[in-house]
Amino acid sequence: MDLITPDSGLLFWMVVIFGLLFFILAKFGFPIITKAVEKRDEAIAKSLRDAREVEVKMSEMVKEHERMIEETRKEQALIMKEATEARTTMISKAKEEAREEADKILSEARERIAEEKESAMRDIRREVALLSVSVAEKILRKELSDEEGESAFLSKMVDEAMKIDNNIS
Repeated sequence: MDLITPDSGLLFWMVVIFGLLFFILAKFGFPIITKAVEKRDEAIAKSLRDAREVEVKMSEMVKEHERMIEETRKEQALIMKEATEARTTMISKAKEEAREEADKILSEARERIAEEKESAMRDIRREVALLSVSVAEKILRKELSDEEGESAFLSKMVDEAMKIDNNIS
């Protein structure tokens, strides 16, 4: 039974050593441990505060991000609208320019046709005049081939010249 029940002297020294150890720990060890635990507690509390602040900032950033996305969508819609309007304007402008160019080409073609027609008419008149002169020459040669026809023609021409002169005066 000696092994199970300790001796009174052993018990006394165990209590004294425990008391001394407890006193040393209470005087030097527990304050250090307590400080370490308090520092750890403060660090955890600070980390929690920082985490809450980060969480708040993140929620603000998410809101800002959503606001920026919404603004971007609005700007995109505005740019698309402006691009559509610009495209429509450019198409209508191009159509108008094409129409004006076509009108100009038609106008020039009509003018050229009129000039060609006038030129053709002049050529026809010249040809008719030359043909008339040629026919008149042949007729005059035939009439003027004898002296009697020549004198009748000259008297006729003088009479016509006198009528013209009388009309002018």
